[in-house]
Amino acid sequence: MRKIILAKVLLISTLFLIVTPAAIAAQLGDRVLTKGCRGQDVAQLQQVLNNKGFWSGYADGILGNKTVDALVKFQKAKGLKADGIAGFETFSALGVDTSYRGSSGRFSTRDVELLAKLVYAEARGEPYSGQVAVAATVLNRLNNPAYPKSIPEIIFQVVDGHYQYSPVLDGQINLVPDETARRAVVDALSGVDPTGGATTFYNPSKTSDQWVRNRSYVTAIGNHVFSK
Repeated sequence: MRKIILAKVLLISTLFLIVTPAAIAAQLGDRVLTKGCRGQDVAQLQQVLNNKGFWSGYADGILGNKTVDALVKFQKAKGLKADGIAGFETFSALGVDTSYRGSSGRFSTRDVELLAKLVYAEARGEPYSGQVAVAATVLNRLNNPAYPKSIPEIIFQVVDGHYQYSPVLDGQINLVPDETARRAVVDALSGVDPTGGATTFYNPSKTSDQWVRNRSYVTAIGNHVFSK
C-alpha cells in the first residue's frame, strides 16, 4: 500500500512539473533559490527534498511556504544555517553537483551552452560581431565585482524583481542555439570583445527602461547599443 501511495505522489509531482508554466530554464544549482523563486530548478529542488523525506509539496516549480519549511527542516537536520535559502552549502548537502561553476577563466560545456542559448535568444539575426559582443558583456560582468560570479547566476539574476535578460522571462532561453551562436561564445571566451568592456546592451526600439538607457554608452553594433 505504501509503495502504491508513493507511486501516486511521484506521478502527481511529475504531472505538476509538466503542466506548470516554468519559463525559467535554470537547472538545480545554477542560482541561489529564495522564497518566491519559480522555475524548473525549483521543481527539481522540491523533488529532491520529497525524495529525501522532507515534504515540500508537489513539484510545481514555485518556492512557497511549504518548500521553505522543508528546506529549513533539511538544513537543521544537516547542521546548516536554517534560513530556508538554497545556496551552495545546501546544494552540496542535497548531493547536487555544482562543479560546473566557471572560475578563473575555466568554463564547462554547460556554461558554454547556456551562454550560447542567451546569445541565440538575444542576438540571432544580428551581425556576427554583435553576437560575440553579447557574449562578451556576460563575461565582462563575470569580471566585475558588482555582478554574480558564475555564468548561470549572471544569466538568471533577478534585480528589484526583474530578470536581467528578457529571454529568461519569455522562455526563449530554452531555444536550441545554432552553431553561429556557439562559435560567437567560443570567440568571446578566447578574449574577443568588440565592445571594449561593456557590461550591458539593449535594443532602443524594444525597450524604454531608463536604467539601461542611462548607462555609459560604449558602442553600437547592429540593433544593439552597448554600455557600461
